[in-house]
Amino acid sequence: MSLLVIGGTGTLGRQIVKKALNQGFRVKCLVRNFRKASFLKEWGAELIYGDLTKVETIPLTLYSITAIIDSSTTRINEIGSFNEVDLKAKYILIESAIKSKVKRYIFFSILDASYYQNILFIKLKLLVENRLKKSSINYTIFNLSGFFQGLVSQYAVPILDQNSVWITNESSSISYINTQNIAEITVKSLSIKQFNNKNLALVGNKSWTSLQLIKLCEKISGRRAKIARIPVFLLKFMMVFTRLFQWTWNISERLAFIQVNYVNNNFYLPMKEILYILKMEDSEIESLEIYFQEYFQRIMNKLKELNFETLSNNSNVNKTNF
Repeated sequence: MSLLVIGGTGTLGRQIVKKALNQGFRVKCLVRNFRKASFLKEWGAELIYGDLTKVETIPLTLYSITAIIDSSTTRINEIGSFNEVDLKAKYILIESAIKSKVKRYIFFSILDASYYQNILFIKLKLLVENRLKKSSINYTIFNLSGFFQGLVSQYAVPILDQNSVWITNESSSISYINTQNIAEITVKSLSIKQFNNKNLALVGNKSWTSLQLIKLCEKISGRRAKIARIPVFLLKFMMVFTRLFQWTWNISERLAFIQVNYVNNNFYLPMKEILYILKMEDSEIESLEIYFQEYFQRIMNKLKELNFETLSNNSNVNKTNF
């Protein structure tokens, strides 16, 4: 099977590329910058030039492609290009896939997206979903809520550096999942007909609030967190205020998206159907506890190594002086 991965240099995309190559797929990656994507070529993927902002480059990339995994997305701070990248280009990509007789199309959306259609980023995800559902192509839409990797910079690093961890008084309960697990399930689903034309939640095995995440990091790292709270009403005020000026629309949309994670919602749905089809056990989905334990252990080991090297260097200097 010839697989085209879009967004292969991203947090999720690179895991999908690696997993697909390990499973024996012929993997092509749509890239704009060959230098930045050189590591994908070193892994064994074929790089194809294509730019979602230059729609004329899209059809040529689909030659001899059997399946597409679209893990690309516009970053929140590039909100001005949403209409161009996440809608117009995606429509052309879907139409080109149909004409090229691509057999499978996998798209990643957001869990419970229908409740947040007022947020542009999510609204455009829903429009792409609807276009896929109306098309003749066999699609699978995986709805995500959050990645393990993002929690490192949000919680683990500030706690280790003794910096403030910012939260609100209200907090959603979010089920995070490791991108490696997402990649494994995604690649496996390519050859299973039960995934055709399905919209499925792809989440972890437990949901967490911000305070629970902080307590987990404190327990594993042995350090106390400095918690700084920001009122939800202040986020809402800033969101409305920044909408008044065109040059701050990016900030407004970013605040609107962040707000989703800080109101009382539960972003969790069981993955029983997915695990049943793939014949997987809950235990095969990595827990956040184990992920953080391994992360903090690596950091502590590195600090010990650096401390040992410093002591050794000091000892050698003293011997030389003597």
